[in-house]
Amino acid sequence: MANITAADVNKLRQMTGSGMMDCKNALVETDGDFEKARDYLRKKGQKVASNRSDRVANEGIVLAKTSADGKKAIAILISSETDFVAKSTDFVKFANEVADYAILQTPKSIEELKAANLNGRTIDDNLTDLIGKTGEKMEVAIYELIEAAKTFAYNHPGNRLGTIVGFNKDNVANLDQVGKEIAMQIAAMNPIAIDKDNIDKATIDNEIEIGKEQARQEGKPEDMLEKIAFGKLNKFFKERTLLNQEFVRDTKKTVGQYLLETDKELKVTAFKRLILGA
Repeated sequence: MANITAADVNKLRQMTGSGMMDCKNALVETDGDFEKARDYLRKKGQKVASNRSDRVANEGIVLAKTSADGKKAIAILISSETDFVAKSTDFVKFANEVADYAILQTPKSIEELKAANLNGRTIDDNLTDLIGKTGEKMEVAIYELIEAAKTFAYNHPGNRLGTIVGFNKDNVANLDQVGKEIAMQIAAMNPIAIDKDNIDKATIDNEIEIGKEQARQEGKPEDMLEKIAFGKLNKFFKERTLLNQEFVRDTKKTVGQYLLETDKELKVTAFKRLILGA
């Protein structure tokens, strides 16, 4: 039986970031072998992750970033069970490292991101280690990437909400201000599409049926239901499509009108909005 000293425990703690008691138990179980102790702690994290797989993780952090040249933007959501863990130093550090990797390497999918090498191990393995330390369910839950002539990112204070948006041009006067305002518009008004033409037929058909049923419940004549439903659909377009929404900074105009005033050829090519607990 190896003699486990306080210095040994502290050394393993510095190597892994795990708690003192976890480190001591790992060294005891592995007879003082540091590499085996590290593996022991990793397996502990995997076991905790498995045991908590059915837990709800509605807390966490959202981070949005743009590349140095402004041509790419990423947004990630990493979830946890509690706000306490979401604000912890280790969790925030991990989230920022993942976001920094994502904007530098721009993986094309969340699977590619999770399998990426971060500090000598996959991002998923790093997360498992963190789960072992905290005892909470965590997940790299959402990853979004936009590539465009010019992109912008907005992080709402508290990092519970973030947006990214891409434009078709990068040589427009005041584009930095415009991009920031549109990113904040998306955060505040939660559009589901750029324009009405970008909404799928199934969603439109569903809104028409909802409109008809609402009108029917209000006692409207059957021959008027479709007309009323299409009126409600137009309202839906105005509320839920970016270009048709009232511009938050000046409600006398739509977002589309604001962009036209800025530059007649300026268009939004894509946007993403991530929020915790959605």
